[in-house]
Amino acid sequence: MAQAQAQVPHPPLEGAQLVIGTIAVSLAVFMNVLDTSIANVSIPSISGDLGVSSDQGTWVITSFAVANAISVPLTGWLTDRIGQVRLFMASIVLFVLSSWMCGLSPNLPFLLASRVLQGAVAGPMIPLSQTLLLASYPRAKAPMALSMWAMTTLIAPVAGPILGGWISDNISWPWIFYVNIPVGVVAAVATWAIFRNRDSLVRKAPIDGVGLGLLIVWVGSLQVMLDKGKDLDWFSSTTIVVLALVALIALAFFIVWELTAEHPVVDLSLFSRRNFTGGTIALSIGYGLYFGNLVLLPLWLQTDIGYTATEAGLVMAPVGLFAILLSPLTGKVLPRTDPRYIATLSFLIFALCFWMRSRYTTGVDTSSLMLPTLIQGIGMAGFFIPLVSITLSGLPGHRIPAASGLSNFVRIMCGGIGTSIFQTAWDHRTIMHHAQLTEQANAYNPAFGQSVQQMGAAGLNQQQTYGLFNTMVTQQAAQLGVNDLFFISAGIFVALIALIWITRPERAGGNAGAAASAAH
Repeated sequence: MAQAQAQVPHPPLEGAQLVIGTIAVSLAVFMNVLDTSIANVSIPSISGDLGVSSDQGTWVITSFAVANAISVPLTGWLTDRIGQVRLFMASIVLFVLSSWMCGLSPNLPFLLASRVLQGAVAGPMIPLSQTLLLASYPRAKAPMALSMWAMTTLIAPVAGPILGGWISDNISWPWIFYVNIPVGVVAAVATWAIFRNRDSLVRKAPIDGVGLGLLIVWVGSLQVMLDKGKDLDWFSSTTIVVLALVALIALAFFIVWELTAEHPVVDLSLFSRRNFTGGTIALSIGYGLYFGNLVLLPLWLQTDIGYTATEAGLVMAPVGLFAILLSPLTGKVLPRTDPRYIATLSFLIFALCFWMRSRYTTGVDTSSLMLPTLIQGIGMAGFFIPLVSITLSGLPGHRIPAASGLSNFVRIMCGGIGTSIFQTAWDHRTIMHHAQLTEQANAYNPAFGQSVQQMGAAGLNQQQTYGLFNTMVTQQAAQLGVNDLFFISAGIFVALIALIWITRPERAGGNAGAAASAAH
């Protein structure tokens, strides 16, 4: 609790200092969150330039997510050892440096190593940004501070695909990383100017080295298994079997060790509380579905529908409209209502959006693509904060930092895993549908025979006719595959509502301010 106590003597900021401090922290958060989505629409450009497949290109996203997930639980320990302001500054500076390295990457291994570093140093930035922001405002204005912070984190994922698409189409993909450099420099200078004399107490805190090592082994093995599984034909490959066994054994040892360690890196005993368990699992699986689809949708639009990266980014843009407009309203309503109602409505809206997408055809128009994305913004406004309020409801103050770190860890892990699973599942469903459609291409199918005759009448020879038919089948199979995943996502969101209602949250406002560090 030394960290929390150290913040008491620092009075709230006022005037220009408060404005500059808020902008500095918000810029750092914007840069961080932007990088979780800016690469999504640029995967085809990155993959093509580096000479790798699109599914290998998605490692650019998952490597960041996994490194980020592993570093989040270390935030508390690093804060005790370094101080929150110095740690926040170090995160910004190293983030800028790793962004520069990403842009200079000559090949995929160097880019992935740079993204791992970027994800690792980004871990403490989000929780510490909220800590600094909340300490800068009077307690009565904490909801306003969190509302402004939440708007920043909602604008960044919207700006990411648009900015990433435009840069990929008009400049070159390295600039999706170089754009962080001026933003990071301004954020670092302003942060040091305002917060350098407001650091927390530093103490020599013990670190659970064994727990951390086991965490890195099982998370890393699991993610590599998910990423390489499709290429190596899953469990017919010795490599995949070994990775799965390593992940499983390391996870088992990790759970036993963390439950018995004196200073665990992750406090697993929190899962004995129904509010924490129900809220964390619902939030994490919901986020995994959302993030997996956030990667899948622009990839499908570019590889099968013929959209440019910029056009794919613009299709994703409307999600921010209602999210930004309604988030302050959610903050006002939440203390006076049961957060389960808001979370349930959010999940139903997500389910509706994915169901609408499951009805797409290969001739889908832009307005049909954008309508579910626009509606999804309403769900986004009620997604994070109510579920965080449920997750941390009833926890004593001294357990909130550990709960925030663990909730963040599970959520970020699910985001990375969701990306890998959606990529693999789409390929599997596409292959299955392609085989089923090709079965119809025989002399006994009058529709196929008529199509062949029409192509022949148009001047195509037999080889050209079959080539065109195969292209059409491939596009249709990819369409059916992506529709399957949208439909399954809708069903899972409906099923997750049951998890929300096994919780018994106390008043929503109780922990909302103190617990915000789990929100994003």
